[in-house]
Amino acid sequence: MTDVLADVAMRSGYRHDGPGYDELLDAEGRIRGQWEELTAGLGGRESAVLARHRQRLRTLVDNHGITYNPVDREGGPSVRWDVDGVPLVLAADDWAQLERGLVQRSRLLDALLADLYGDLRTVREGLVPPRLVFGHSGYVRAAHGLTLPGPHQLFSHAVDVSRGTDGRFRVLRDLTQAPSGVGYAMADRRVVARAMPDLYQASGPRPLSPFAQAMRLALRDVAPVGAEDPVVVVLSPGTSSETAFDQAYIAGTLGFPLVEAADLTVREGRVWMRSLGSLTRVDVILRRVDAVYTDPLDLRPDSQLGVVGLVEVLRRGGVTVVNTLGSGVLENPALAALLPSLCRALLDEDLLLDSVPSFWGGTRDGLSAITSRFGDLVLKSAVTSETVVAGTLAAADREALLARVTARPERWVGCELAEFSMAPTLSGDGTEIGAAPVGVRLFTVAQRVGFTPMAGGLGEVPGSDDPSRVLVKDVWVRARSLSVTADSAAATEPMPDFAVPATDVVTSPRVLGDLFWIGRYSERAEDSARLLIAVRERYQDYRFRPWLEGSGCLPVLLATLTTPAPSSPFEVADPVAAAEGPGAIRIDAYRAATAEFRSLTVDVERLGSLAQSFAGLDKAARSVRDQLSADTWTVLADVQRALDALADDPADDGSVLGVTQSAVLGGMLALSGLGAESMVRDLGWHVMDIGKRIERGLALSALLSATLTEVRDEATERALIDSVLVAAESAVTFRRRHRRVRLAAVAQLLLFDTTNPRSLVNLLDRIQENLRALPDSSGASQPELIVQELLAGLRRADPVGLETVADGTRPELADLLTTIHSGLSELSDVLLRGPLSLPGGTRPLWGGSENRIAT
Repeated sequence: MTDVLADVAMRSGYRHDGPGYDELLDAEGRIRGQWEELTAGLGGRESAVLARHRQRLRTLVDNHGITYNPVDREGGPSVRWDVDGVPLVLAADDWAQLERGLVQRSRLLDALLADLYGDLRTVREGLVPPRLVFGHSGYVRAAHGLTLPGPHQLFSHAVDVSRGTDGRFRVLRDLTQAPSGVGYAMADRRVVARAMPDLYQASGPRPLSPFAQAMRLALRDVAPVGAEDPVVVVLSPGTSSETAFDQAYIAGTLGFPLVEAADLTVREGRVWMRSLGSLTRVDVILRRVDAVYTDPLDLRPDSQLGVVGLVEVLRRGGVTVVNTLGSGVLENPALAALLPSLCRALLDEDLLLDSVPSFWGGTRDGLSAITSRFGDLVLKSAVTSETVVAGTLAAADREALLARVTARPERWVGCELAEFSMAPTLSGDGTEIGAAPVGVRLFTVAQRVGFTPMAGGLGEVPGSDDPSRVLVKDVWVRARSLSVTADSAAATEPMPDFAVPATDVVTSPRVLGDLFWIGRYSERAEDSARLLIAVRERYQDYRFRPWLEGSGCLPVLLATLTTPAPSSPFEVADPVAAAEGPGAIRIDAYRAATAEFRSLTVDVERLGSLAQSFAGLDKAARSVRDQLSADTWTVLADVQRALDALADDPADDGSVLGVTQSAVLGGMLALSGLGAESMVRDLGWHVMDIGKRIERGLALSALLSATLTEVRDEATERALIDSVLVAAESAVTFRRRHRRVRLAAVAQLLLFDTTNPRSLVNLLDRIQENLRALPDSSGASQPELIVQELLAGLRRADPVGLETVADGTRPELADLLTTIHSGLSELSDVLLRGPLSLPGGTRPLWGGSENRIAT
């Protein structure tokens, strides 16, 4: 399902007749009181200052890694999460009105949910037509009779709200299935507070952190009876979800593990979280998977997003899932017209927050309203999530839709187009402030004494002309007095500081596998960047001076970049060029060679390129976002910006290319530093370090095999060794220790020196130490035996003996390097097939799987 405010305009449509309600100015044209500090701070700023402000926001969004990935845009351009430079400011009185209506609406839907899966009084008494319940895709029959511990059945609730031309707030829709947006709202607040700390301090909006604290306490409160120290997890469909960032951010903010179906299993009537060598009992699951996909045994058999047997554990009271299974039935748009009467029946109160006028086709009056106003309505299915803005259809398509509606009117709801108020917005180029329509998503969470609302929300500008971005707004709720402000001790919105129990740390094979690949991809990008820089330096030395001594090293070094490609612009195919000297590159080949260096750097589709390695790293990191520090995303964003700058400059003469390669190298060094100095030495760190060392060993053994196993003339070999030492980050140490270049000395430093962190023996020792930290370590496990054998082979080798020459090659060196490379490849395969392998996976009980849209 699409579950973010970004689709309000696309799916709901909106009307803006005339000036509408102006959030900034009142009827007399005066600035509303809640905007005074903000407008005073922004109004006097020059265009250049505003443009820098907008760019700072975009940079911070990238540094936080905020992403939105609509499932219906697969294969198309990515959608940019764009935070507007002007927040939406709500007056204290406006918020008080919204808060009362929002909390009442949550209470009403909570009572209705309890009734629909309990006594069904509203159905029996005719308050709710049965077909609106049992015919809706959100109704889960298996959930009938299931109840949450505590006084509430609806745990979290979100509403999309707009303000009409009359100044009144109206609800566009309720979200009760698995509401998204809390993580986005908190991330946006942090971005805006850092981008404009002076205005944030002057305006003093109410903070969002109390809502996170309330949500964390509420999750622990709904644990099954007897759970003394509840373990809570956030169940995600995975990184392919359009709101994957939102899920990971809220998990990290609350301090709970983000898990996927493969991380959980059902045994002995309980849900358990997988770990290497153990299982941890799970008490509460905050689900972000649609209910019907949560259990392939009792619900959809083709689902691979759920946990087999979860429904049975729920029936036994062994785990709590929120929102409860079946809560999606409350999202039926036909219920909106019934809420006023339901509010009087269930709460004995008048509904405070009205919905946008809607008409259900299941009644005579409703069908009449739909057919008479068809072109002016948004048609929503009362069975599925289908939504169509009738006015946007061609005449033939509109007639076909009308025929569908009249044939089965009880399956359709007609809603009036939404009206949105106008609010100040920074222009796309950031040079001026204009006005644009705005809507808001608001949130509540159930606690023992009632529902707690977030004092703010997720704002969005609907109907953007640019489909490649989602323009969102931070929502500032003004306190009644400036003495009651956000945490004024800091210029940023603080996030809750929660102590996470050690048992809550996810060390499932899925998480560990992603951390393993983070280690491998980061090292691969670092090694590739070093090699590209070293080879480009040699290329600059010899491309126009092929007669210099040592120029024969160039074809060898270039081959290390292009292997196993059969041909490339680097190869010397011209007999004239070949006659000029070994390794000569003709001047007319310079452009082609530069293009090849560029491709090896920025072509994400090219195997082994920097861009491809970085893409793999980025994907693995997003899979375990909750395991990584916020600084990680700043580093990744800097590297992505460098790669994008090169990709956007096709006429680069090579200067940007060099800067980009250095930026990638610097980014990977920064990540390495974060791993070494900022990560706890837990199981995940050890696995990530194993991946890093394996990749370093593979790259080093491959480089030495390609450059030093064949005998060449003295000058060429000296140049090759110098480049190899640079690429292996050991040139300074070698020069400090040795005055004369000799292969045995190189082998001693790069293969056998235990004090050199770049040597093979050192990295094998590190791998061995890391393997001992794994739960299944016995000293004789298969991975440990592989490493022991490789270490024994290295210790038997003699550096001087590796210089032995036969038929123009160094067979002992070649054999040793081949053994090391094969052994490390085998070690990686054994780990991925063994402790880092995922469970066999859920398979459909019958039939085939189908494409699904999940968030």
